[in-house]
Amino acid sequence: MAMAKMLLLVAMALVSSCSAWELNIQMPTKRLQAMDETVAPLIHALRPLLGSGGELGSRGGVACDSWVLGVEAHNVRDWKTVPTNCEGYVGHYMLGSHFRRDSKIVIDEALAYVETLKLAGNGKEIWVFDIDETTLSNLPYYAKHGFGTTLFNATSFNAYVLEGSAPVLPETKRLYNKLLKIGVKPLFLTGRTEDQRDITVANLRSQGIYGWKDLLLKQPGFKGSAVAYKSGERQKLQDAGYVIVGNIGDQWSDIIGAPEGARTFKLPDPMYYIG
Repeated sequence: MAMAKMLLLVAMALVSSCSAWELNIQMPTKRLQAMDETVAPLIHALRPLLGSGGELGSRGGVACDSWVLGVEAHNVRDWKTVPTNCEGYVGHYMLGSHFRRDSKIVIDEALAYVETLKLAGNGKEIWVFDIDETTLSNLPYYAKHGFGTTLFNATSFNAYVLEGSAPVLPETKRLYNKLLKIGVKPLFLTGRTEDQRDITVANLRSQGIYGWKDLLLKQPGFKGSAVAYKSGERQKLQDAGYVIVGNIGDQWSDIIGAPEGARTFKLPDPMYYIG
């Protein structure tokens, strides 16, 4: 291809609302060729032509499907970037149907658990949600930055956050709306910082997310790990008399560290690791 960049459209059907979210993404031509020489012009059609575990999953010496499994099982830890040769595999996974199917399994299990809850109805029962890659998707950003194969750049990522354009993850929204319906208050606990509060609130509302109990953001100067931060905030909630009936995130650091909550759920995220 002669063009330096190619405009691609991500069009993903939303099962819950029969609508669609569309993202305009530009990706470097060479990167697309590396992902698949026969790539279709629509990025939502980008998926492994040989199956999720075929040649695309092992090209370059790293079995990418096995690597992703290790990440999700929390056996592969403390990594900084996705293996370079796995950019195509992760791109196919995130932009094809596989990520949505895996997310649906997680949310279906969460909803089945919700049906078993015996609620006191005293306003103290909460469900903790992470934001990035749990409630809102930063895929428009990561699709332009190698799907995690390049080192994280806080400056460019924070500039993206301040656009307030991140789309909601539709499967998570199903769970969120169900909890509101039965009287469990969603509460956001995020690694985003306090100076990003206004844009985060605006972004959530623009995606139809309302009615949360609280939005807890990291305060300036906090130097501890993500596990220490999130478990500490959950402990404060428990000490205040709240009952954490559920906890969902895309990172293990979202859901480990006492008190975890009565039940935890992890959404897939092979693009980055936060310890």
